[in-house]
Amino acid sequence: MRLAHIRELSAPAGAPWRVAAALGPGAADMERPAAWLDLEVARRRAIAARPALAHDAALFRQPITTLDDHMGRGLRVAVLAELVEAFAPRDEDDDAVLATEDLSFGSPVLRPPSIRDGYGFERHVRTVWERRGGEVPPIWYELPVFYFSNVAEVRGPGDPVWAPRGSTELDFELEVAALIDTPAMDLSADDGEAVIGGYMIFNDWSARDLQREETQLRLGPAKGKDFASAFGPWLVTPDELEDRRSGRAFDLEMTAHVNGAEISRGRWSDAVHGFAGLAARASADVHLRPGDLLGSGTVGTGCLLEVRDATLGRYLLPGDVVELSVERLGVLRNPVVTRPS
Repeated sequence: MRLAHIRELSAPAGAPWRVAAALGPGAADMERPAAWLDLEVARRRAIAARPALAHDAALFRQPITTLDDHMGRGLRVAVLAELVEAFAPRDEDDDAVLATEDLSFGSPVLRPPSIRDGYGFERHVRTVWERRGGEVPPIWYELPVFYFSNVAEVRGPGDPVWAPRGSTELDFELEVAALIDTPAMDLSADDGEAVIGGYMIFNDWSARDLQREETQLRLGPAKGKDFASAFGPWLVTPDELEDRRSGRAFDLEMTAHVNGAEISRGRWSDAVHGFAGLAARASADVHLRPGDLLGSGTVGTGCLLEVRDATLGRYLLPGDVVELSVERLGVLRNPVVTRPS
């Protein structure tokens, strides 16, 4: 199942986001589904056909507004499949079915309670340490470490991004994010993936010059990271990926393009630390909450810091368009613009 926050391109400014699911033959494999089912319309129709549902099942008792609110009611992502599986279009012009070209898409999670970003790919980690004149610390192979990012600056597909004040070295980072959709605490690595409701592409935007200054103080990323985090274009449930399982991750290709030119290519399955281990460490002695997001860390070659000289030859500038792709997860596209005054 693929789920997205959608609204019509013709909708007035400030129109609320709604939850929709991809439809059509092979929808699970398409990089860009052709049509989407409005899940609130599907819920109302199901109740009209069988009124007892409004009393018998939690999914049907309240309107479906956003995925955030759905999880806030204590419901997991997977239960929405009931609406998709039961839906049958009335005709070719059913108003519950919306064409992709008529829609804009928001971040799959609009208000995450937290964003923890990991450090899971050895090639990226090694490159970073070698640039500092060092080697990967042995403890990295044992600990799936992470840092907290800023939940107030979440971007979705198509949203503009700009370099923060004082920065001239704007960079992208090609990652995957996992959505926690049920409360958890003190998970083991064996059951860490059991709390994940789906996956999406994550662009962990970075201001390398600000980051370089801050890391000298060894406290962790701050202004070099907290100005933007982009997620999307939609959420893909774990069952859609299971046939590509490979160790701690999935054998799916990850690529980055700037202005149509390929910059990076790697594989999710290269991760040394997968989401199961990251979820276990993140939940140690603390509560994970529905809506929390975990980042995989940057795939090897997945940023200009690693490959700038061999590819674009510079950091990002206004007018650039960054496209991050992960097989089965879609394409996350964001334009770079001049910082608003």
